[in-house]
Amino acid sequence: MTATGTPAAETPRQLHVEPVMGTVVSIDVRDAAPAGTVQAAVAAVVADLHAVDRDFSTYRPGSWVSRLQAGAVTAADCPAQVREVLGLCARYRDDTGGWFDPAYAGPGRWDPTALVKGWAVARAVALLAAYGLRDLCVTAGGDVLALGRPAPGRAWRIGVTDPRRPPGLLGSVTAPPGGGALAVATSGVQERGEHVLDPRTHRAAAGLLSATVIGADLTAADAWATAMLAAGPDGPALAARLLASGCAWITVAADGSVRRSPPGATPAELRVGPVGGG
Repeated sequence: MTATGTPAAETPRQLHVEPVMGTVVSIDVRDAAPAGTVQAAVAAVVADLHAVDRDFSTYRPGSWVSRLQAGAVTAADCPAQVREVLGLCARYRDDTGGWFDPAYAGPGRWDPTALVKGWAVARAVALLAAYGLRDLCVTAGGDVLALGRPAPGRAWRIGVTDPRRPPGLLGSVTAPPGGGALAVATSGVQERGEHVLDPRTHRAAAGLLSATVIGADLTAADAWATAMLAAGPDGPALAARLLASGCAWITVAADGSVRRSPPGATPAELRVGPVGGG
């Protein structure tokens, strides 16, 4: 997933790249704010991302998630942010008919990773906005959340990776007029292999190479993209539920075929096909 929107020469840009949560998070700020303000905001975001990693990593024996899996603590013992994620996981499990399920690997193996990354990026954007920043984009793997504009008169454009020909692009998503939030989440096999399991069989999901969901809420988009990939051939039918909430989607099947939501499903412009520059 790539974010473009090359700024004009007079537009400031501060870019920070942070390895965390098993991926690389890119924080791209385009505001004409004092450098000290941007640096303080980015430092706060980086600290929060690492705190999220400590709380939710399934690779850290002392994380809250690992302790929940081991039965060493209960949900009531966990801090507020962990209880929040537990609630969100339950919500999206219900909304998706069980296709998004943090217990996908079987009883006692609770893993919220598929939702936490998008949730963490949304927290990062909210924290940057709390510092008064309005033109920015945060990217973590297949999750992107952009606000405002990359430059005056321009809109953020997010490239969607083609899983059949990485790192080529399947298409692009352009932010809606007015510079509102643009959330794009992709779940696929191109980077991590068959890491999403079918929660009903506890085996690797089959049928889709990738699923992308576009909207304004990155946490929701992340959960729904995972659900679509887990559902495989049923993914597009599952995603039809998203249309009423103003979200769009695109899937690439194992046979290479591409399906997408109807044009106009979201204020953002979803274009499938060759992507030009800038």
